[in-house]
Amino acid sequence: MGDLDASRYALQLRQVAPDAALPKSADVVIIGGGIVGVSAAWHLARRGLSVALCEKGAIAGEQSGRNWGWCRNTLRHPAEIPLMRQSMRDWRDPAVFGALDTGFRTTGILYLGGRSRNDEAGYEAWLASVRPHALDSRMVTAAEAAQLVPGGAQPGRGGLYTASDGGAEPDRATAAIGEAARVFGATIHSGCAVRSIETQGGRLSGVVTERGPIACGAVLLAAGIWSRLFAGNLGIDLPQLKVMGSVMRTHPLPGGPEVSVAGRRFGWRKRRDGGYIVSQADATIFDIVPDSFRLLSDFRPAFAAGLRSLRLRIGRRFVEEARLARHWQPDEITPFEQVRIADPEPAGWVLREAAQKIAEAYPLFAGMRIAGRWGGLIDVMPDALPVIGPVTAVSGLFMATGFSGHGFGIGPGAGRLAAEMICGEPPCVDPAAFHLDRFSRTASMSRQPKEEEK
Repeated sequence: MGDLDASRYALQLRQVAPDAALPKSADVVIIGGGIVGVSAAWHLARRGLSVALCEKGAIAGEQSGRNWGWCRNTLRHPAEIPLMRQSMRDWRDPAVFGALDTGFRTTGILYLGGRSRNDEAGYEAWLASVRPHALDSRMVTAAEAAQLVPGGAQPGRGGLYTASDGGAEPDRATAAIGEAARVFGATIHSGCAVRSIETQGGRLSGVVTERGPIACGAVLLAAGIWSRLFAGNLGIDLPQLKVMGSVMRTHPLPGGPEVSVAGRRFGWRKRRDGGYIVSQADATIFDIVPDSFRLLSDFRPAFAAGLRSLRLRIGRRFVEEARLARHWQPDEITPFEQVRIADPEPAGWVLREAAQKIAEAYPLFAGMRIAGRWGGLIDVMPDALPVIGPVTAVSGLFMATGFSGHGFGIGPGAGRLAAEMICGEPPCVDPAAFHLDRFSRTASMSRQPKEEEK
């Protein structure tokens, strides 16, 4: 097995060349080049709108390129199921993203029993909660689980299985969708941070980027972990924190299982190249930062519910975030230019434990060779549901953020929904559960834009 304590390998992302010229105007500016932003760009451009997508770093350079690649209905919040089902249709539909080089495959996903105390009861409760959605998720016996994933070292346990779940390749999917949006006329501007918005008569009229202004009638903020900071500069207190996941990629492993699995302290997804993404489910690290105290009351219920699985840590990230500016003028250098790509060091102990546990449970993995390892920061909300929709305080401003570790699989549907709301069309699903104003602190702006920002 590769040395997990050695220097980590860089991500191998499919590159997207930026457009040379920044447009003077566009119908819509999208802030953020992750899976949600490029999906929204595709839907908007396909409708004939002019779209400029601005990304401070690289397309999929942060969590959209660093996740496991799961696309699942299993164990999602019931409010997310309709949107996830729409996403699954869009992943598969050749008229949408099904013909693109996303690597999407239907493999099934199995959550094994014994991952934590009383998890089988939790699986049953979740099945009851989503019964109106008529999913194909079901409980399986130990014998059925062994048929789905043979080669276990010991007699196993049953679990929760959804045959229609699958996965795609994070190192390719976002780039493929972005390039497809460009075919419809969208322009892509990586290495171009948006600093602020401009308003006229109380309505959004454009953005200010580090390379100049773009006049526009609507903006979609799909900036992942940076959304709170950008919104805060506008006086919008978005209750969003971040956690860190650690992931490793293996070289091809002949004869390995096709089904994706979450077990006790390990999990995997088979890549298209025959290697595996390996990590631990529920092994994210929560770095204590200044916002942890500012948002303590918002996240208190979530902290209490997930206390056993939280890995609290305080260290240099507290100082790094304390040093970041929280307010700036449009002509000033912003944190988005100071940190082009958030690239945290993965937690070696998480990956070592995952490697040990996966090999103990399925000896085939004892021979795996590590090809890469990385960390990624995940934007999370107090109720683990995303924000998708208009910002009441600023006419013309929309958000799609806070996907709480669920964003890659649901990204195509989230981008579609955001585009429909920007266009004033009937939404593909009821967006009520995703409205920003469900958080009372964001119902109104606490600071109006200064005169020079208008």
